[in-house]
Amino acid sequence: MTNAEQPMDHVESDDGVAREHQSDLEKNVRSKSTWTRLLYMIVMAIAWSIAVLVTSAVVVLNFLYVLLTGKTNSRLTEFGQSLASYLYQIVRFMTFNTDTRPFPIDAEWPSAREES
Repeated sequence: MTNAEQPMDHVESDDGVAREHQSDLEKNVRSKSTWTRLLYMIVMAIAWSIAVLVTSAVVVLNFLYVLLTGKTNSRLTEFGQSLASYLYQIVRFMTFNTDTRPFPIDAEWPSAREES
């Protein structure tokens, strides 16, 4: 068989031995787990956007509370801390630092006392 007749996935190694070859890129592109992770990353990006809006509301409400009472609202402060921990979980997942998918998929909602 001449080189022109060789199948596309047939690669000749340096020592002349023919072997089947599937590139790492092709394996990665065909990986179901990679595409599934992309889907979860899109869901987490949407959750991130919602959490940022809720965080903004907590900031404004706590500021108004301080303005009117002179002290912070401990419930809003704790909720703000748990939101910060949740956003941190999302960032860790989306940057491939962890495979644990954030709430509501794998992880529980973070407590205000967690330092994740």
